[in-house]
Parts: sequence; structure tokens; C-alpha cells
Amino acid sequence: MRGKTNFKRVIKADSKYGSLVIAKLINKIMNNGKKSVAQKIVYDAFDIILEKTKKDPLEVFDQAVKNVSPDVEVKSRRVGGANYQVPTYVSDDRKLTLAFRWLLDAAKNKAGKPMCQKLAFELIDAADNQGGAIKKKQDVYKMAQANRAFAHFAR
Repeated sequence: MRGKTNFKRVIKADSKYGSLVIAKLINKIMNNGKKSVAQKIVYDAFDIILEKTKKDPLEVFDQAVKNVSPDVEVKSRRVGGANYQVPTYVSDDRKLTLAFRWLLDAAKNKAGKPMCQKLAFELIDAADNQGGAIKKKQDVYKMAQANRAFAHFAR
């Protein structure tokens, strides 16, 4: 094996809810090391979720992440002279990473509102199986289904 082995960083749970998953979301939102700004966005979004849905924001968040997490994705693989899109199963860590990426991208693409509102509405939509992040998951799933014929190239 070449190079140094990569070690996993230990992430502390967030201060308000004591959840590692929320801490990972805060770290994903964080820009230029401004963690307090990212925490304010997430906690304000959770307050908006509580206000709009009258449900526990942690439950809505967990349901949204579960709904957005993909089971399969396609990876490019070069065989012979051709590149194939090979469908592969997604590990748990990667599921979480992709779910956060798609949720945040869908929230950022909405215009005209503060980030906390956009994130809150995207989480509510994802919990109800709607919104941009769910559409992205469905697109990836369709791509994997279309390329099932190349599944034998996966290692």
C-alpha cells in the first residue's frame, strides 16, 4: 500500500442535542472555520421545523436523512478502452455524506430566503418524500437501474 494510512477524526457531539449526526451536519455547513455561524443556521432551522410542523425537529431530521440516503450509486470504471457506470452499494458513512450533500445543495439552490429557512423547508420536504434532495436520490437510483447490465464489473 502506498502512502500513509488515513485515520478517522473523532467528532464531538453537538452541544444542544448531543447528537453526532447533527455535529456532522454542522461541520458540513461550516464555511471558513466559522462553526458558530453553522450552529446558528442548524439550530434556527430546527426552531423553524418545530414551529411549522409541531413535531420534534430531531424526528423530522432523522426521517429526512433516512429518506434521502441512497442505497446504490454509480461509479465510473474503466474496462478495456471504455468507461462504464457501474452500480455499487453505498456504505453507511457514505450514505450520510451523500444525504447531507444533497440536502444542502437543494437548500442552497432555493433563492430569496435565509439559509436557516431554506434548510428547514428542505428537511420538512425530505421528511415527506418531496423536494430537491429526494429528486436527486431518485435520479441516482434510476441511473443505477439503467446500468444494471454492468454490475458484473464491480469488484
